[in-house]
Amino acid sequence: MTPMISIVVIAVVACVGVYISWRAGRLDRLHARLEAARFALDAALVRRSSVALELASSGLLDPATSVLLAGAAHDARSAQSAQEMPESDLTRALRAVFSQPDFMALLAGREGAEELLGELESASHQVFLARKFYNDAVAATLVARRRWLVRILRLAGRAAMPEFFEIDDSLAPAGGAGPGADLPHLTS
Repeated sequence: MTPMISIVVIAVVACVGVYISWRAGRLDRLHARLEAARFALDAALVRRSSVALELASSGLLDPATSVLLAGAAHDARSAQSAQEMPESDLTRALRAVFSQPDFMALLAGREGAEELLGELESASHQVFLARKFYNDAVAATLVARRRWLVRILRLAGRAAMPEFFEIDDSLAPAGGAGPGADLPHLTS
């Protein structure tokens, strides 16, 4: 083999090695991003259920509504593996609370109501954002893991295949204006 061919072969092997290393590093960064997004989503879900429990125990709601909301918040908070259904149930319970006729009029002027509802609106919006970021991270990771080089060389190792987190997280009625209109605002 001539020295020129040896140099070309070594350069090609080095380039392939660098590319494989880059691809493995990218996949590792995507998995780290996915894990961080999942922690943020879990924290947002816990915060929302905590605020919902606080609302249920605040005395601002009638007893039946308080029991319904507290049960949904407790179920969402205690769910370990299959969180999607209890979290969606909590959203539906919150939507039912806020869709009651004259609900906002009943709370107007009650001590602590505006702060609690503002905190619930903030927590619900945080769940929406955290779920969106998590699902974006899942999509990017899945695209990277489907590449032929990643599959052939098993660059993902034994990391579990990520799954999307789909819940009903909009507190607006079905025909509502979307996540920005999560909760009705209190008017003084």
